[in-house]
Amino acid sequence: MAATGDDAAAMDSISRAPAAHLAALNAAASSSSPPEAPEAAAAESPAVAPKKPSTNSDGGVETAEEAVEPAEPDIDELCTDMFEKMSVFLQGELTGTCEDYRLLENMNKLTSLKYMEMKDISINISRNLQDLNNKYASLQPYLDQINQIEDQVSSLEQAAYKMDAYSKKLEARFKKLEKR
Repeated sequence: MAATGDDAAAMDSISRAPAAHLAALNAAASSSSPPEAPEAAAAESPAVAPKKPSTNSDGGVETAEEAVEPAEPDIDELCTDMFEKMSVFLQGELTGTCEDYRLLENMNKLTSLKYMEMKDISINISRNLQDLNNKYASLQPYLDQINQIEDQVSSLEQAAYKMDAYSKKLEARFKKLEKR
């Protein structure tokens, strides 16, 4: 994480102090020592050598630079594209769920209407059945009279058969007496 404000200024001054200190040492060493080979001079030069963490002889503080990679312009576009597509996906999921709930709500309403129709039909059937029961109850005395008449008719029929049988016997006797 990059430092900002006062922290950044303090870190900057710390990172410059060892470089200035090395430059002063190199200047002093070059005036007192014999000239060196060009390879050795290039190795000691801070401008040519890659920056490595250095230690300060005063407090043993080690400083380093933060490696900052330049952000690729495609990553920003890809992130934006990903978030847009995720937004579309989530909107679709939520829309699908809402549609499912609407469908369930409509199905519940239709089922409720069907049950109300069935309730009305059953109430009508119940009324009609009650009316039929009342009519049957009002006809019951007449049905009882019909049953009594039927019983009387069958007893009269039995009496008629007996009379017919008796009259045949009498006729047979009369013929028998007539022949004599």
